[in-house]
Amino acid sequence: MHQGHVKRVLATDSALDLIADLRIKHGDLMFHQSGGCCDGSSPMCYPIDGFILGPSDVKLGEIGGAGFYMSDSQFEYWKHTQLIIDVVQGRGGMFSLENPEGVRFLTRSRVFTDEELNQLEPVTHAVTF
Repeated sequence: MHQGHVKRVLATDSALDLIADLRIKHGDLMFHQSGGCCDGSSPMCYPIDGFILGPSDVKLGEIGGAGFYMSDSQFEYWKHTQLIIDVVQGRGGMFSLENPEGVRFLTRSRVFTDEELNQLEPVTHAVTF
């Protein structure tokens, strides 16, 4: 990452602590922002090989050393917002690794300023790891 780039995805300290705990239990991790369906629109945490990325998935960045991805069609809706991954009490998505922990990851967001839009980290298409 170049100096001065604004990150598209961040994580709170609570989320970073949970990611570290999950990494101890499960090894390297990745996130995919769910677009709905059975798990709502939660950020889903998987073992690095637990979710198959396709050519239409883009990498927004990393949180806690874990890549964070979403579909490029969904990214069209989110491209003007910074995603802030947090942790709240409750059950997560049934396929997400934090589900048994009694907490779940939650995506909060804020709109980028005009200045930040000119300094964003680029996204990359994720074909394979």
